[in-house]
Amino acid sequence: MPTLPSPGRDGLLQALDAWFDDGRFAGELARRIAWRTESDGGSVPDTLAGYLREEIAPALQALGFVCALHANPDPRGGPFLVARRVEDPALPTLLTYGHGDVVNGMAGRWQEGLDPWTLTPRGDRWYGRGTADNKGQHTISLAALAQALRSRGGRLGYNVTVLLETGEEAGSPGLHAFAQAQREDLRADLLIACDGPRVSARQPTLFLGSRGAVNFTLRVAARDRAFHSGNWGGVLANPATLLTHAWAALVDAHGRIRVPELRPAGIPAEVRAVLRDVPVGGAPDDPALDADWGEPGLTPIERLVAWNTLEVLAMEAGAPARPINAIPPSAVLHGQLRFVVGTPWRDLGAILRRHLDAAGLPQVRVEVGMEAAATRTPVSDPWVRWAADSIERSCGRAPAILPNLAGTLPNDVFSELLGLPTLWVPHSYPACAQHAPNEHLLAGLAREGLRIMGGLYWDLGEPGAAPWRRTG
Repeated sequence: MPTLPSPGRDGLLQALDAWFDDGRFAGELARRIAWRTESDGGSVPDTLAGYLREEIAPALQALGFVCALHANPDPRGGPFLVARRVEDPALPTLLTYGHGDVVNGMAGRWQEGLDPWTLTPRGDRWYGRGTADNKGQHTISLAALAQALRSRGGRLGYNVTVLLETGEEAGSPGLHAFAQAQREDLRADLLIACDGPRVSARQPTLFLGSRGAVNFTLRVAARDRAFHSGNWGGVLANPATLLTHAWAALVDAHGRIRVPELRPAGIPAEVRAVLRDVPVGGAPDDPALDADWGEPGLTPIERLVAWNTLEVLAMEAGAPARPINAIPPSAVLHGQLRFVVGTPWRDLGAILRRHLDAAGLPQVRVEVGMEAAATRTPVSDPWVRWAADSIERSCGRAPAILPNLAGTLPNDVFSELLGLPTLWVPHSYPACAQHAPNEHLLAGLAREGLRIMGGLYWDLGEPGAAPWRRTG
């Protein structure tokens, strides 16, 4: 005779284990991976709307959500899905977010026998484009929400709004304008979302925001063609030489930022406290850390999530694939600033211009490109302790708490524009190969992720247990 599930929270976690173990999670994820929802190719394929309309909306409608598909106000971005489930307007509202788009599948570059659009389990690794970023993660989140709803007899004790976009991998074009226009429908009291990696596969993680990012270009255009290096070397300025000195004026030989305005004033004590003993790397697929790289006096995790970095993304002068004996006419470097809260990132162009002029390099042009803000819910916010306790109850291990992800997410839409405390619970890990061939989700981590999210959704509905405070 089969054992009946236990009632309450423990019964929910048992139901989620069973849902994973009998293959229903794999079946749902496989169907979603098959959608070719690439958004980073400069176009908006029909599959983006199809994924929301035919895959996600029916699953949410079955749970009592009212779904609306919205066009993107920016023609570069795909549509949005807003799904609302209102039990009582007087109750608090949870907002959750995910994205249905993925990066280029890179078919033909994966390991033999793997296809980006087919979920392929190999041991604990489940391969496929979007398994880690973000279809696997929002499948975990929505499945746990569905099971929590069933375990509570169809009533959660709070309202839920789901926002799914389809342009995150293209920089979320239109998301800010859309959220501004839909403020009323997106009004909520808390964001819980799933994206990004844990600090390691073994360590549950809770992060509260993200570092910001600004991409920029340094360019030297000296003349309209190359000139022979023997005939003209020594009397013509070499753009590549000027460019390398420009970068050296910004960053020293150990990766330390030389621009005072781009260096944080310090690391808050509460941030240092939660980062104490949080590891970086150490897994088989992780690179070895360079001990003498970056800001001195900081731990690796402080350098990664609590400090700023300037990085070269690409650079070129002449013809690297086939050098010739000539002074190149121009040189270009594409750089990036990753930064924490408090950095004057909106003034980056002017800051770089002043610093390069002071270094005697007025020939170097500065062009600022993509920008994204840095955000951070305070570590002292009551929601942080509440979430950490819930996660520990569900998986038996306390999570690492990061004040912000080292990477960048559009969290400012939620924390700044909508004014919400933001809790991010990732179900991927650093070596998942997201944005590369062989992207994968760890099955054990996904199973644990279902328990973590189920526990959070259950605990939100416990009377008086969650620190709800209406945001207006």
